[in-house]
Amino acid sequence: MRQLIVLFLLIAFSNSSHAQSFGKTLKETPGIVSYTYRKSFDKDVATTLDTIKRMGITNIEFSNLFKRTAKEIRQMLDERGMRCTSFGVSYDDLVGKTKEVAENAKTLGASYVRVAWIPHEGPVTIETIKKAADDFNKAGKYLKENYDLMFCYHNHGYEFVPYEKGTLFDYLVANTDPKFVNFELDIVWAYLPGYDPAELIKKYPTRFKLMHVKDVRKGVKGDATGRIDTDSNVALGAGQIDIASVIKAARKSDIQHYYIEDESNAVNVQVPVSLAFLKKL
Repeated sequence: MRQLIVLFLLIAFSNSSHAQSFGKTLKETPGIVSYTYRKSFDKDVATTLDTIKRMGITNIEFSNLFKRTAKEIRQMLDERGMRCTSFGVSYDDLVGKTKEVAENAKTLGASYVRVAWIPHEGPVTIETIKKAADDFNKAGKYLKENYDLMFCYHNHGYEFVPYEKGTLFDYLVANTDPKFVNFELDIVWAYLPGYDPAELIKKYPTRFKLMHVKDVRKGVKGDATGRIDTDSNVALGAGQIDIASVIKAARKSDIQHYYIEDESNAVNVQVPVSLAFLKKL
């Protein structure tokens, strides 16, 4: 009996150590990006939250306040046992309304503030990226030092064009301070410009803190424009991306939260399928 007890304790310790080796990432049920249900949120925030909660999803990244105040949304989340972990805002608001952005994020209960688009016309230039790096460092420092919020930039494809010995994305990583600026990986917008999102996570295991998990229909050709027909989004596992390899890499990185994003008009059908696929992993 004593040997069995010792064996059980050794196994338990081994399992515990193994779990800790992955850090504290991806332990929760996947979250969802509010943009996925943007049309429903525009009509009725409370009912949309109920729909999401029924699927077992309680973690939301809000990219919009949907004509509500942050306080009103926080109350609705609290009433349902849900939470907002990341708050997405525009580049202009990050730079020009940093204090307001921070206060809304804190009211929502978020730990992260995210921007998903750097304004530009035509192909993005290194001058635009350099300015963005400076703006991100400045705003990120303010958010962290005054509100204990981490800023993350969400890639959108156009950053993966060649620059010097790497890409514009590599420049952004190298020229932003990890104490104040990190990244949210959109796996489709790493894949379409020609990069393996799993390998990108391995390249920068400590710089990605958030992730959008989505898939793109087979046959869709890649580019670095950052723009795509939204109905090319398909349920996870039905498209071109090796989702399993991405999740495996994410578990060994510093990614804290991952959110299902589906920009199509078939979210009511596809999101439950995506959620079931992730649970199998």
